[in-house]
Amino acid sequence: MSKITSYVLLISTFVIWGTLYVVSSFVLGKLPTFTVAFLRYFIGFIVLSLFSFGKREKIERADYPYFLLIGIIGYFVSVDAQLLGTKFAGSAMASLINSTNPIMISVMAAIFLKERMTPGAIFGLLLSVSGVFVILGVGSKVSVIGMVLSFLSVLLWSITSVNTRKISAHYSSLTITKFAMLMACIFNFPVAIGEIAFTHPVITVDVPVVLSVLYIGLVCTALANFLWNRSLGVIPAHICASFYPIQTLTSSILGILFLHEACTLSFVIGSLFIIVGVLFSLMPQRKKAYAS
Repeated sequence: MSKITSYVLLISTFVIWGTLYVVSSFVLGKLPTFTVAFLRYFIGFIVLSLFSFGKREKIERADYPYFLLIGIIGYFVSVDAQLLGTKFAGSAMASLINSTNPIMISVMAAIFLKERMTPGAIFGLLLSVSGVFVILGVGSKVSVIGMVLSFLSVLLWSITSVNTRKISAHYSSLTITKFAMLMACIFNFPVAIGEIAFTHPVITVDVPVVLSVLYIGLVCTALANFLWNRSLGVIPAHICASFYPIQTLTSSILGILFLHEACTLSFVIGSLFIIVGVLFSLMPQRKKAYAS
């Protein structure tokens, strides 16, 4: 797979994840939080299993800890902590904290994968994250529990991304993604059952909800996570992380188009920061490609 194709897939990943915020805002008003988390991974696992039917890849016993860490710590604990963090801290504050993902992943990649960041990549990363802060702003009301959960989610997802990068040289993206989603299904199932039994005994499901859940499971989970893991197998983790602000940019644009949110000056300035920051992050890779 060429570098250009890899970058296109990486950008597509964050655009898709950006649409998740808009669709989730509708679904979470109809279904319990962890029930949605279980359904998205269940649908994703079924789809990837059907797609990989007849293709079996043996996992070495020595690599089991990596797969378990990715599935349990990353896809289950990290994502559930993000959901709870958003619930307590609010979407704006949670999004701000989530925007530190590129920095955290880059730091982890430097420590555990020995990836070196050029000054241009560092500048582009900081500029993009600054753009996210400009777009979202900071609310006056702060929840300590929500912030702790959100930061925990960022830390665990960064560790997950680094471990995915580490084993991607030995296993296909399909195998990694499918196994991780299976672990997320197994551990989310009892949480979802308990949530329905004790907090949401009555659930109303209609056609828009079903279609939205299918979109979240098929596109935002199965496809997007597969593309993310595929990108980590080709592109250094800190470069992949530098594209994270595209997710916020996409969700903001969709919010303006479909949720009638205002297009403010801060949105325009922040968007420019993000675009220029991503371009700066790409510059070292382009020079390297030309040199070869």
